[in-house]
Amino acid sequence: MRGAARFAGEFRNASGPVAGVNLGILSQKGSLYVTRPTLGSYANNPENLQTMADELFAMLASGKIKVDDIQQYPLKDAAKAQTELSARRTIGSSILIP
Repeated sequence: MRGAARFAGEFRNASGPVAGVNLGILSQKGSLYVTRPTLGSYANNPENLQTMADELFAMLASGKIKVDDIQQYPLKDAAKAQTELSARRTIGSSILIP
């Protein structure tokens, strides 16, 4: 990408801080920057949140987005789900089924 701005996004806050990134070198490489976006910056009112949710679920329904690695736990196993989440034994989404 040429031009004045390049973008590096950092996601997955639950994994902890990003290590090994020398932020000082970003300016030497051409106006690079790192950002840590939050949902609240984009879904800053109920209408924006609803629009985003509608778009997401439409893409899921159409198959444009696929969700893998979903752990499903019966509600009666909520304690087990919490234990596995706390021990970092899960990958992807975990949901409780009523």
